Order: sequence, then structure tokens, then C-alpha cells
Amino acid sequence: MSGNDIPAVMRIQAECYPSLMQESEAVFRARRDLTPATCWVWSQQGQDPAAYLFSYPSNKNVITALDHPFKIAATPDCLYLHDLAVAPDARGRQAGNALVAAALKYARGSDMRWSALVSVQQSQIFWGALGYAAVEVEHSPARENLASYQISANQARAVYMLQCLG
Repeated sequence: MSGNDIPAVMRIQAECYPSLMQESEAVFRARRDLTPATCWVWSQQGQDPAAYLFSYPSNKNVITALDHPFKIAATPDCLYLHDLAVAPDARGRQAGNALVAAALKYARGSDMRWSALVSVQQSQIFWGALGYAAVEVEHSPARENLASYQISANQARAVYMLQCLG
């Protein structure tokens, strides 16, 4: 992902998330600038990006709150997949799977033992098919940060998910 991709990323986010779950352009730019090697876009050849993934080196059981900056772990053991979004017109083309595969290849190549994420919008089945399993969050501040994804009582519960890269 380059800085020039951010306008397309903002468009994709607006197509995929309700307004209360959308993160600011400033936060997106800061994340990409902090860890460009772990932020990706997917596009058909010659077209604008149609999917993106923000991730960063972290530690198992650490969760970043919605619309907050990444904090890179001093000794990371986990690649945290913070935000994967695929534009509606690109769904069914394996864009999400390709981005996750790139992230997991990076994590394994960096000797990280885990990958983690917060599943929102009833995406647990998608993540489960990619090897992630739901894990209960019992400690603070991770529990409070997980709660930041719960924007309404009617929304499906946000779930912390983990995969051992073993």
C-alpha cells in the first residue's frame, strides 16, 4: 500500500462499514507510514484498489481500539490483522484471501508465532475458514478495546480470533 492508495482505501471503507465504524484518514495514513510492510491493497491489473488490509507486528492478546493508532511491539510474536475490507464489486474474487495469505506469509517469514484479529459484521465464518478460532478476552485493556467495536446493541458481537502459525 502506498500513500497514494489512501483515497481508494477510504472509499472502500465507506462501502463496507457503517459510519460509526469508519476510521479517520489521519489514522489510516499514520498506520501505513508506521508499518508499510504490513499494509496491502488488492486490485485487478490497471485498476484502482478494490480491497485493503492493515496489519502490524504485535503481541498475542493485545487489541487495538477502533480508530486508535497502532503500537508496534518491541518483541512481536503476533501479526495483528486490524482491518480487512473488500469493496462489494470485488467480492467473490478471492481478494480477501489473497491479502490474508500475503500477511500470513509475512508473519511466518518474520518468525511470528501467532496471528490475531477482531471479527466484526458476522465475519467469523470467513475467518474460521482461514484457520482462526474465537478466543475469550479476559484481561484489561484488551477487553475494553474489543468493546470499542461494539457500536450498537443491535450489532453482532465483535469477537477476538487467533491462529497459531506454529
